[in-house]
Amino acid sequence: MRHTLLRFALVGTAITAGLVSVSAARAPVSILFIGNSFTFGQGSAVHFWRNGTVTDLNNEGVGGVPALFKAFATEAGLDYDVSLETHPGVGLDWHLANKRDALTATPYDVVVMHGYSTLDANKPGDPATLIATTKQMAALLAGKNPKVEIHTEATWSRADQTYPQGRPWFGKPIEQMAMDVRAGYDQAAKTSLSIKSVIPVGETWNRAMKSGIADPNPYDGIEAGKVNLWADDNYHASAHGYYLSALVIFADVTGRDPRSLGAGECAAFEMGFSAAQVRSLQQVAFDQLTSVKGVGLTSPVPARAPAGGRCK
Repeated sequence: MRHTLLRFALVGTAITAGLVSVSAARAPVSILFIGNSFTFGQGSAVHFWRNGTVTDLNNEGVGGVPALFKAFATEAGLDYDVSLETHPGVGLDWHLANKRDALTATPYDVVVMHGYSTLDANKPGDPATLIATTKQMAALLAGKNPKVEIHTEATWSRADQTYPQGRPWFGKPIEQMAMDVRAGYDQAAKTSLSIKSVIPVGETWNRAMKSGIADPNPYDGIEAGKVNLWADDNYHASAHGYYLSALVIFADVTGRDPRSLGAGECAAFEMGFSAAQVRSLQQVAFDQLTSVKGVGLTSPVPARAPAGGRCK
């Protein structure tokens, strides 16, 4: 009798363990975005788009790039619980000084973060502050979850910092600022083993301009057939610019081929992009990521936009 009871107890334990294992396997991946207006989508329809699909830790109703990421993930059949903590015109130092409690309230699985667009607001092009604060932020996040995977985002060249006289990158090619920013993030990434990648957003913008998808100079008008990646201030991104950024982030973080989202991808449909624009932006994101040695992207069956193109 005792053997029978023991056998039932062991079977019950095995079943319980199996249920826990299945439950754990199906738990959504928690991802946090830390940034500024480049993350929350200033200057475009992306700013408050689908804000009900993500958690804004500041309760400001932001959807932004995180909401685009959530839409892509859902279409790809991936389960991500997406949160964001953003504030305009700041770097990682501001978040460290003002939002530590919010950032450590949950042990996030994945974090995507970036600093100020010129590396340092007071010393454009100087990566010292970014390097120091990236190290501090990584330590803070890893202290909550030692297994956290951090991805830093190297942002785009600002037209307003390149074309007008007297600006830090005046007289240089539009691609140069993005390359300088990337160099700063490469140095910062060396400060922590928790940092898994530097997401090449700025370099993907460069590739889009070089390949003729995007116009490189909004100050002299937008050439027919090309998109403007910048907003009207020539500083923030347009909806197309944020969309391209989100594609690169999505592909880098998940390892999925962005082209698998298809020309009928729901966010692009809702924002009025043409199928040709969507295909081109997805292709350039793929080309940039796969141009890096060692980066491979999986290609599942292409996703299909829900009826009417609306994101779930």
